[in-house]
Amino acid sequence: MTSSPTDTPPRLFDRAVLRARQSRALRQGSASFLLDRVAEDMAERQQAVLREFSAGIDLGTPGDQVRAALMGSVGQLHAVALPISDSEPLALIPASIDLAVSALALQFVNDLPGVLAQIRRALKPDGLFLAAMIGGETLTELRQSFAAAESEVEGGVSPRVAPFADLRDLGALLQRAGFALPVTDVDRIVVRYDNAFALMQDLRRMGATNILNERRRTPSRRATFLKMAQVYAERFSDPDGRIRATFDIVWLSGWAPHESQQKPLKPGSAKMSLADAVNKAREPKT
Repeated sequence: MTSSPTDTPPRLFDRAVLRARQSRALRQGSASFLLDRVAEDMAERQQAVLREFSAGIDLGTPGDQVRAALMGSVGQLHAVALPISDSEPLALIPASIDLAVSALALQFVNDLPGVLAQIRRALKPDGLFLAAMIGGETLTELRQSFAAAESEVEGGVSPRVAPFADLRDLGALLQRAGFALPVTDVDRIVVRYDNAFALMQDLRRMGATNILNERRRTPSRRATFLKMAQVYAERFSDPDGRIRATFDIVWLSGWAPHESQQKPLKPGSAKMSLADAVNKAREPKT
């Protein structure tokens, strides 16, 4: 069956530019504090699952922190790159792995439902998918400050910060992809900076500057940046003058269906977050 144009997901992100900027960030010394934290949390969450994993993949993570953190707890964990082209499939063999992890990569995928479906097919029955991606209200302060500055200085607003998915949407995508027992959770991290320009420098060192296809292609005015920094300081600073930057890390987990699993709850009926589930698993058995 041939797909109609309405079946094609919108190309929000220029993935070729993303790869180039991530490579440049690695060469120049990347800012890895978010990835370091996610890798530590990933190991903690994976090890809370009381089963062994023999063959896994690390999908698209922009660094080796996750593989280092999971070393010793997974038999084999191979890095698999996300393709640049949306039409190119993942290099995965169906039913070949029992663990798939990904850190801070899936938020820049144009066809997330398609990627999730491919991951699901690559998992053996009762295989686990565990991922962390940027989402929610990430960089809401920077988004608002740029919008206010551009509106005042240039009389219009251009897209600068990528739209991020929320928990409800991502939970529905997991179900749509065929995962059993899907769970989503969010970890909000607030980082403080001396000023907005220090934040933007860190974003460049993460390779996470604007890669939207609809991004502005001409340089912004110096006056716009100065106004943005002023608005940021006025609206989002603490009493000591330092500004706040929000990063929401959204966690996803799901299992390839297996007859031994509990039947999934109806959509919207989950009563336990991923963090609560991990804590529950750690409780001593009586």
